[in-house]
Amino acid sequence: MARIGFISLGCAKNQVDCERMMFRVQEVGFEVQGDVVGSDVVIINTCGFIDSAKSEAIDHILQVAQLKEQGLVGKILVTGCLSQRYQTEIMQEMPEVDGVLGTGSYDRVVEAVEALLQDQSVERFDSIDAPEVETGRILTTPEHYAFIKIAEGCDNRCSYCIIPYLRGKFRSRDMDDVLYEARLLAHSGAKELIVVAQDTSRYGTDLPEHKRLLPELLRQLCAIDGFQWIRIHYVYPDEIDDALIEVIATEPKIVKYLDIPIQHCNDGILKLMNRRGDKALLEELFAKLRSKIPGLVLRTSVITGLPGEGEEEFTELCAFLKKHRLERVGAFPFSPEEGTPAAQMPHPDQETAQQRAQMIEMIQSAVMDDYNASMLGKIVDVLVDGYDETYEQYYGRTYADSPEIDGRVWIASEEPVSEGSFVKICIDAIIDGDLSGYIWEE
Repeated sequence: MARIGFISLGCAKNQVDCERMMFRVQEVGFEVQGDVVGSDVVIINTCGFIDSAKSEAIDHILQVAQLKEQGLVGKILVTGCLSQRYQTEIMQEMPEVDGVLGTGSYDRVVEAVEALLQDQSVERFDSIDAPEVETGRILTTPEHYAFIKIAEGCDNRCSYCIIPYLRGKFRSRDMDDVLYEARLLAHSGAKELIVVAQDTSRYGTDLPEHKRLLPELLRQLCAIDGFQWIRIHYVYPDEIDDALIEVIATEPKIVKYLDIPIQHCNDGILKLMNRRGDKALLEELFAKLRSKIPGLVLRTSVITGLPGEGEEEFTELCAFLKKHRLERVGAFPFSPEEGTPAAQMPHPDQETAQQRAQMIEMIQSAVMDDYNASMLGKIVDVLVDGYDETYEQYYGRTYADSPEIDGRVWIASEEPVSEGSFVKICIDAIIDGDLSGYIWEE
């Protein structure tokens, strides 16, 4: 049978989509291979969220096109957000591409591959509002952790964001389907489960019960044998209620780590961006979370250079971050995305936005230095992720670190350490912003 190569770009949710496509093509007998060289069809699952993501996707398409020109690969199929966003332009401007599938057509990947192998062109864009079609996955993460996507789409309609136009309305997966998949992941060896969606906190609000079901889902996930850590990403501030706080605080398996994207704190900017809530809500929420969940590590993302952000508004954002000292902050310059209301609003120039992002990074660097210093001498549980050949050291993560996003803990050990195992580490050093320590034996 034909050999199919995959390249997945963008977020963890995109990665799950790619894993499902891999399962579908393997299920019918195609060979899924890790290296795209030698593939009869290369599927590039793209991100099209902001300019940098679009550039990365185009670069990968052009690199595979060079392989095609050299006879090292066959057909090229582009899927994901970039193809959904530029439905006609991709094949018009990049003749090397043989087919495109939109984000509503992932379940049609087998048909698309079969058509390409018969030298037929493929351009398919089904409804982005249709329910998710359940299927299996071929995991591309290390065996000891996995992402689970509990919903698709988004109803928030932030004025700077293109996602609802590419992914459709918010659609929660049925809880039984989520739990069934979670049990399979636990059985396959996953010790850390990372719960993702565009807005995990809204889970269940579109189902017949019309209520937030994330707390109930989390309790049932915690009851599954095998998982030791359950991590929650993308929780919106106004959707965090007492029930969610209680389950995070009381369930031992749920790591005390929350990813809460705030984007800004100025009331005027938040209103322009169509964000629900205001600065007062954020102030109250962070204080409440800190008091109710001891040891909580908070991650957020902010955007600099948004419409309405002058020096006064930016200074307010800096003061807010200095006050609340969130342990993990990602700062991104505003990218005016065509088709969004914010793209038409006056905003600071790109250079100013970039400079402000760098200033936020400097503020955050000082916060991280203090956080790392507070860890010295502590004994912490670390999930071992692997061995770095360059540094000749094992490394892993504490509960405060999400994979591929946050930092590492370097493990000093003369004996082999099993990938995917939990070890107790005594932190005794900080190396280039990462923690380092040795295995603690009681």
